[in-house]
Amino acid sequence: MYREKGYSGINRRDFLKAGLAGTTSALIGWEGLANAVEYASAESFAFPVPVYRTLGRTGLKITIVSFGAMLTPEAEVIKVALDHGVNYVDTARRYMGGKNEEIVAKALKGKRDKVYVATKTKPDSHSKEAMMRDVETSLRALETDYIDVIQLHNLTGDNKDRIFNPETREAFIKLKEQGKVRFFGVTTHKGQAEVLNALVDDRDRFFDTALVGYNFKSSTAEKEAIARAAQANIGIIAMKTQAGGYDTGALGPISPHQAALKWALQNTHITAAIPGMRDMAELREDIAVMGMKFGYLDKLILKRYGAAVKHYYCHLCGECESTCPKGVAISTINRCLMYKEGYKESGLARSTYVEIPASISASACLDCPGCVARCVNGLDIAKKMDRARRLLA
Repeated sequence: MYREKGYSGINRRDFLKAGLAGTTSALIGWEGLANAVEYASAESFAFPVPVYRTLGRTGLKITIVSFGAMLTPEAEVIKVALDHGVNYVDTARRYMGGKNEEIVAKALKGKRDKVYVATKTKPDSHSKEAMMRDVETSLRALETDYIDVIQLHNLTGDNKDRIFNPETREAFIKLKEQGKVRFFGVTTHKGQAEVLNALVDDRDRFFDTALVGYNFKSSTAEKEAIARAAQANIGIIAMKTQAGGYDTGALGPISPHQAALKWALQNTHITAAIPGMRDMAELREDIAVMGMKFGYLDKLILKRYGAAVKHYYCHLCGECESTCPKGVAISTINRCLMYKEGYKESGLARSTYVEIPASISASACLDCPGCVARCVNGLDIAKKMDRARRLLA
């Protein structure tokens, strides 16, 4: 799914034609599975009937495959998705240096009343004034009067107390009173179970939604926390469903992306997934999953893919960081490597990496005679940190 492509300087008809025709392929080979796995040709592809689930206590009925816009360079891709029933788009104030919201705005023209929009405050915006300023900026960039779901960006187990921060709540309540936001959410990559459990334990149940990393590699603790949150009527949206989206070669021409997406959506505690869709090829591959069931072949594909990425895929659990005497941000650094090597998004990888303070970046490891940090899943942390210094520093 994460392929480095972009379309610009062409008209709508040529753009759609190129996108729909460019990825037609029969997935033949891989140990006798050729007859069981095959993509439809571009000419015969039909967009599926939209499937909806309710986003927790918000009551919003959203498509189970919704649109993650973080990597989308062209509004045309989003427009096509919206034209075919997708009705939830996720963006953020920091994506593409603020340009991503502007791209979403172009796609929303004439459709705003049919689409739910989620965006996020900046991770380093903690004061009431900063958060309100972020929302005002987002409203202008999105060319809209209101945001359906405003999210605190990138909470972790270590900073989950932001959920209870009075300034956060004052800002969001004020914005809701002004009609500028409708519902409140959080996003999390690391320490997800802790964040979700904190949302449930909040006596006020202030936050309505949570955007979480969830895929076939997710831990039992994360699955249980997701179930607990969903049962508390918190709407759960899945990101990182592709477990890195690495091009391993282990499956030959067979793509693991649909299987991974179907795996995530078979959990009814997940309202929707928001895969990143950069072009028409990725849109077609992902949106086709609506209405599909996770089957035995999907299970085999994920088993093969999981084995291939086992030695470098980071679960982002953060447990290793407590074993590092310098508190290096190992999970975030590994997420940057995933952006670089899985998503093939060098810009995103570097922009995320430079946000890490130098004292806890991979460079801090140079002062250690040997790495004592330990990964519960067996990753070679020293090797990963060395790779991050070479690729990202």
